[in-house]
Amino acid sequence: MLELSSIEKKFGSFTAVNNLELRIEHGQLFGFLGPNGAGKTTTIKMIAGLLTPSNGKIFLDGLDVWTNSIDAKMKIGYIPDQPFIYDKLTGLEYLRFCGGLFNVQGNILNTRIDELINKLKIGTWLNKRTEEYSQGMRQRIVIASAFIHEPDLLLVDEPMVGLDPQSAFLVKNLLKDAADKGKIVFMSTHSLNVVEEICTHVGIINKGSLILQSTIAELNNLKSKHEENLERLFIQLTEDDEANIPNT
Repeated sequence: MLELSSIEKKFGSFTAVNNLELRIEHGQLFGFLGPNGAGKTTTIKMIAGLLTPSNGKIFLDGLDVWTNSIDAKMKIGYIPDQPFIYDKLTGLEYLRFCGGLFNVQGNILNTRIDELINKLKIGTWLNKRTEEYSQGMRQRIVIASAFIHEPDLLLVDEPMVGLDPQSAFLVKNLLKDAADKGKIVFMSTHSLNVVEEICTHVGIINKGSLILQSTIAELNNLKSKHEENLERLFIQLTEDDEANIPNT
């Protein structure tokens, strides 16, 4: 389980994340929605161990992400919204480098690389330097690197940025497959259609505070009750300071 308990993040006098409470079970594909500046990326970076919470605790399968940071990070795969890779490495060298960071060695690493390049259709680019990659191909290789150690938690920040429809289809299948295998997938996205298509659970954050958390089935019932589509419902929930949430 991923558990966020009373998480707060302040930058000076500005509160980016305010008293956030979340519990996400293994096997869930959790879509984390919110307007620009709502606190999505800040939350993901705190879970990943890249930003220290001002208050509160984050636990992954009982491990405190901060007091047991190395053990916790070995269980996490992180896909940022802006992929960073070492340009002078080939795709294969980069994946081997990432595998080594997580102590994945030998035939196990070779097998996982083969599986990922097949699933993400990277093969023809694997031995080219990553400086030659398009934005979409860079995103694919970063996604592959996050899966290389078979993490229990996948943190995904805007996974569809720069992806063409074929690439997006491959990535969605990879994320669904991970959840089906019992992984936790925590995905921040602006793509409401992606949330409806692949997520099992959803949370909406606005101005640093969680204003809705539900299953996709519950969200669909809420949409039907108020005769709204997800886009209009999302706007209704986030358009004002009081987050005027319809009754479920």
